[in-house]
Amino acid sequence: MTTPWGEFELSRFPEDPRDRLRAWDASDAYLLRHLAEERVPLSGTVVVAGDRWGALVTALAEYRPAQITDSFLSQEATRANLARAGVEPGAVALLTTQDPPPERVDVLLVRVPKSLALLEDQLLRLAPAVHAGTVVVGTGMVKEIHTSTLRLFERILGPTRTSLAQQKARLIFCAPDPSLERPANPWPYSYALPNGVGAVSGRTVVNHAGVFCADRLDIGTRFLLQHLPAGTGAGRVVDLGCGNGVVGTAVALADPTAEVLFVDESFQAVASAEATYKANGVPGHAEFRVGDGMAGVAPGSVDLVLNNPPFHSHQATTDATAWRMFAGAKRALRPGGELWVIGNRHLGYHITLRRLFGNSTLVASDPKFVVLKAVKKS
Repeated sequence: MTTPWGEFELSRFPEDPRDRLRAWDASDAYLLRHLAEERVPLSGTVVVAGDRWGALVTALAEYRPAQITDSFLSQEATRANLARAGVEPGAVALLTTQDPPPERVDVLLVRVPKSLALLEDQLLRLAPAVHAGTVVVGTGMVKEIHTSTLRLFERILGPTRTSLAQQKARLIFCAPDPSLERPANPWPYSYALPNGVGAVSGRTVVNHAGVFCADRLDIGTRFLLQHLPAGTGAGRVVDLGCGNGVVGTAVALADPTAEVLFVDESFQAVASAEATYKANGVPGHAEFRVGDGMAGVAPGSVDLVLNNPPFHSHQATTDATAWRMFAGAKRALRPGGELWVIGNRHLGYHITLRRLFGNSTLVASDPKFVVLKAVKKS
């Protein structure tokens, strides 16, 4: 990536030489050009929210910015990109969306997230630290910035306008108004699950902002809950890509002797899973881990993995994440252990599972979804 601060070699995480997706896009480049051309003073506390792979904080490292991200993978990519650029350890503060934000923000740069709810939560959390002199600039691709996006900036921070588009990217300019009466933060959001979904019927689910289907039970998870394996025989169970943790909580409620590990790369998701689990007073043992899928889980240590893999990486449709999740599950499972997967019919996960495990069984299906089971033979 060529910037006014030099050229940087950037990569996503985990690094894959076959991955053709870049670790930056036109919106990152547009924002950096604007900062340089307009000679925006980058003094005081600089905060970068939503920096997807660390492109922005790597270019601006000399100003010792703080990065705020919901993504473990983004944070790991940032660490690698900073090290590759020769940035001294600690020059960039790596914060998560679950960490307290800085008490004062003098420059706020926002890479607009896909989730409007996450943007709302971030702006409301950062607003008390923003003052009349704070420089606020947002950036995103044209297809990511909507009228609702601008209204959030306007409602939470102050008067907002946009730039002309360049290379299908756009900037957002906001003039903070400290006298603005801001709404209360509605996140995290809780609701009662419907009946007919097994052990969690009528139970409470807690969602932090940005978690998939935060205001209702998505139909894929509902279908999986209706077809969970009966009598898991305790052992160690992993809710892989746990989201709000409703699947793992259902397992723990049905079998209190099970040890459930909740794993997700989203800090918001794991916080939601832990809150959901605790809200229902589930007996037994549970562990909550933010990480890269099954990385860090000992080989041959798991009896059952339950997985609803994502098939989008930001705006790109890809099966790379599902493949890594399935391969990680196979490594972690004991011989005879099972991987259960819920997915859209058209994704063809049965083919991937047969290639990895040598087998795939259809457990249940409807016009849109399939529940598949693969068994580790040895």
